[in-house]
Amino acid sequence: MIFEHLPPLQTLRAFEAAARLSSMTLAAAELHVTHGAISRQIKKLEEHLGLKLFVRLTRQIILTEEGAQFHQAVTRILGELTRESERLRRRNPARYIRISTTVSFATKWLAPRLSLFRQRYPDFDIQLDVTDINVDLNDGQVDAAIRYGLGHYRDVVSERILDETVTPVCSPSYRDAHNGLKIVQELSGCVLLHEYRMMANWEAWFEMAGEKNSRCHQGPLWTLGSMATEAAIRGEGVALGRSVLVADDVDAGRLAVPFPQYKLKAERGYDLVYLSDNQDSFKIRILRQWLCEEMSLLAG
Repeated sequence: MIFEHLPPLQTLRAFEAAARLSSMTLAAAELHVTHGAISRQIKKLEEHLGLKLFVRLTRQIILTEEGAQFHQAVTRILGELTRESERLRRRNPARYIRISTTVSFATKWLAPRLSLFRQRYPDFDIQLDVTDINVDLNDGQVDAAIRYGLGHYRDVVSERILDETVTPVCSPSYRDAHNGLKIVQELSGCVLLHEYRMMANWEAWFEMAGEKNSRCHQGPLWTLGSMATEAAIRGEGVALGRSVLVADDVDAGRLAVPFPQYKLKAERGYDLVYLSDNQDSFKIRILRQWLCEEMSLLAG
């Protein structure tokens, strides 16, 4: 075979670095090996080729004529090999899990946890397509979607990964400025922050808590749950915090939960959605397992 006469790749890497830097010491530092390792690799390469590649001086090494010619060839070949490897690596779809999800979920929950996914599965990267529009999985642009809805989606497999509850949240300073919000009736003196088109709204929450409130429709209206949450963090009022979106802010002390005993189940939840053809794919299996493990921490 033609490849039987090729020198070992590690000898070529050592030679290329030493020739480029005119120093075995610098080459050793660049490749994170010892000076002796570089020297041995170059000696091995010279023995393989049957000629000297360097003239060794006291503090310097100089390429021989044959060494300079060989260095040009090695640089060109290693460069082409590196570029082609990178091109194929970028094109390899197995290294990426492409997920479509909503703005609020991506911002407040998923994105801050991607480093945990990378720790568990270092060979995979997640690409996020962040939009509140349900994308068409049939166009091949994403592998799966995490949707916030009722769980009914056409022509796809849907798995509920977490139901959600809502409960009032506000900044600790806002709570303290309103007598600590010890009883539900004290919300009557607060600014209530609303999320657009939520059936699990203030009116439903007050009814569950056994308190009728004529002011429950008053207050700013936000199109995204994450926006209402951020307004609560800024001290602008009390929001009905969605359990998934506020979890990290509550743990960090940015949000207080004055009435944890009153949690209203939301009409929607989080679903992992994908094509039936992908049900048994490795990417879907590891994504499902990781999501369920992380979500179980919230449910618990």
